[in-house]
Amino acid sequence: MSVVAIEKKILNAAHGRTVFQRRIRVLSDHIGAALGADGTVLDLGCGDGSLAKAVMDRKPGLRFRGIDVFVRPRTAIPVEVFDGVTIPAASKSFDWVTIVDVLHHTDNPGHLVAEAARVARKGVVIKDHLRDGLFAYGSLRFMDWVGNKGHDVRLPYNYLSRQEWEAIFGGIGLRAQSWREDLSLYPFPANLLFDRGLHFVASLR
Repeated sequence: MSVVAIEKKILNAAHGRTVFQRRIRVLSDHIGAALGADGTVLDLGCGDGSLAKAVMDRKPGLRFRGIDVFVRPRTAIPVEVFDGVTIPAASKSFDWVTIVDVLHHTDNPGHLVAEAARVARKGVVIKDHLRDGLFAYGSLRFMDWVGNKGHDVRLPYNYLSRQEWEAIFGGIGLRAQSWREDLSLYPFPANLLFDRGLHFVASLR
């Protein structure tokens, strides 16, 4: 095993112990609260499907499928590969689309939000970051690197302000039915650095 591979393994293990499991637990509550009690959900950029599975455990009436640019060897939900541009589904073919910490990895987040709106009958739920406030950009870059470098995820660090997000949503014709920033993703004292208005979950119709 190369030095780089060992470094990635150590980084992934540390992130899994300190962040990932809590993130799944907390985000499954927020995402589940933004979805209905039942229906079909497409998870865009689903990773291994752990978050979708956690939401279904809380809301058994929901049925998730996933798409991602890379399908991992083991997934908790059915996952189909897609090209990162066009969702391989007909218009209005799912009740909901979820996009969790994906859009800041893209160069054109507005296009993917529009694609999500195209295939969703009821709405789109987005969790992403906010580039507002002192040192926000640097903090987000650090979190992104720790969480994704070990998985070879593309890191363009394309963070947007709330004003920029709202311009994208409005341009597509989406309105936020709910918007939450107090997510409590990190325990004290890490929350003082890595929560502080850097994240949001929005339910869009």
